[in-house]
Amino acid sequence: MAQKQKYYVVTGKAVPEVLLKVVEAKRLLDSGRVSTVQEATDQVGISRSSFYKYKDDIFPFHENDKGKTITLMMQMEDEPGALSEVLGIVAEYRANILTIHQSIPIGGIASLTLSVEALTSTGDLSQMMGRIEECPEIHYVKILARE
Repeated sequence: MAQKQKYYVVTGKAVPEVLLKVVEAKRLLDSGRVSTVQEATDQVGISRSSFYKYKDDIFPFHENDKGKTITLMMQMEDEPGALSEVLGIVAEYRANILTIHQSIPIGGIASLTLSVEALTSTGDLSQMMGRIEECPEIHYVKILARE
């Protein structure tokens, strides 16, 4: 079974420069100002290998008036009640479920994409994700996007 992820919120001064440059390269690509990873990495001064090594592990943290939206992807066993357990945890933390998509299970494993909105009444999202990862049917949880 995969090792469980831990999530942290740190200030920018505590983040290594290479990770900040990965965030900047991702922003350049998302904005359309550059069209290739090579152009983005050249512009911010990091290697393509550094970009690919960290691109899925760092995201800018944004707060806004309506809350933030987080899209999670998880792989889980196709067991009765597994999805209910995940949704129950999300409800317990008072996050607003925006979308749910579960793939057709193949070999007893299904992929689940879940978008949730954190409201002012929502509990600690890192703890929520930790609780989801503790479910025996869950293989892993990954953050796909944050807005």
